[in-house]
Amino acid sequence: MADLPVHTIVFEILTRVPAKDVGHSKSVCKQWYVLLSTQDFVRIHCSRSLVSSNQRVLLIDDLTCSVHPIIFQSNDYGPSSIVTFPFHHHNNDVSILSHLNGLLCVCLNHIYELLLWNPTTTAFKHLSTPDSHGFYINNLDAIGLYVDADDDYKVLHIKRRSGVLGVYVYSREVDSWRNIPFITRQEYLSPHFNWSAGTFCGGTLYFTVCECWNGGTNVVICFDVNSEQFKEISFPPVPSTGMVQGVLVNVKK
Repeated sequence: MADLPVHTIVFEILTRVPAKDVGHSKSVCKQWYVLLSTQDFVRIHCSRSLVSSNQRVLLIDDLTCSVHPIIFQSNDYGPSSIVTFPFHHHNNDVSILSHLNGLLCVCLNHIYELLLWNPTTTAFKHLSTPDSHGFYINNLDAIGLYVDADDDYKVLHIKRRSGVLGVYVYSREVDSWRNIPFITRQEYLSPHFNWSAGTFCGGTLYFTVCECWNGGTNVVICFDVNSEQFKEISFPPVPSTGMVQGVLVNVKK
């Protein structure tokens, strides 16, 4: 142990502490702040936090939200804690659109604005820009939150506006939006199709896209987060009667 550099010892210890304590540790000194802000630290801390004892349910109320630890052994919840929203909002105004590794992409419904928010550290970031990026309309848009091969957290925003298609990617690292092409069938971007939120798994975002009437077309659209290419795969077999709206989940065995 005496032969290990202090930097290594600090890194190995702090990548195992709760996220809230990591936030407090950033104020210890400048060196710790730099260390705890690196992509390597964030990646390793996230991987070590993905254990059942760290899983929680977040419930949004009018003005606050509550966090409930999950006790898998007894199929119950532990004592809850209250988290106050760090940003201005109205009653019943905050919708969670996507989540990844404790980071949430939310919408302020009364102004249609997108935010990235970490409920543990209370840090948040407005994603809207003067040129109309970062505004979300329910039932028309779709959102997916993901991390690419460079450990950059990004938001994929699919926008449908009066027959006009826009697909945009926000990068947290460079703090900007950019447009990317949509190279599958254009009809999926019409209001006649419902898009689910994106489910991130294995370097790909998956969306269910379902037509809004009985017997309509149902597909799964895949977005490779590194090549930034779209492709289409068939929908799982479902009964032919009634309208379908699939929900995708990421299951870890």
